[in-house]
Amino acid sequence: QLQLVESGGAMVQPGGSLRLSCAASGFSLDTYAIGWFRQAPGKDREGVGCISSGDVYSYYADSVNGRFTISRDNAKNTVYLQMNSLKPEDTAVYYCAAVLLPTRVVTTEKGYSYWGQGTQVTVSS
Repeated sequence: QLQLVESGGAMVQPGGSLRLSCAASGFSLDTYAIGWFRQAPGKDREGVGCISSGDVYSYYADSVNGRFTISRDNAKNTVYLQMNSLKPEDTAVYYCAAVLLPTRVVTTEKGYSYWGQGTQVTVSS
């Protein structure tokens, strides 16, 4: 069974850092494009960033560019979202998604085949 499982969500103070993990089972993430999305209460889900298979290309939303970084550890079959300088407006449920594709980024939700269950990130003092 193909599955993505996020972890690492927590409550953190503004200005703090957090690293989310997205572990895959049933398939190898190294040939997949990966996206991170988030959904705040009362808002639509939005894209945070994505990387292509092979990590050739990456894209980040303006709201997180320079603060968030996506990386991949193929040995652990896990993708990470490193979040620095967190702000209260980063509070949301964060989801990872994957799709088997050539080397290009996928920025839309509809482009992804597999989704995790989400992990809660709360930024508050």
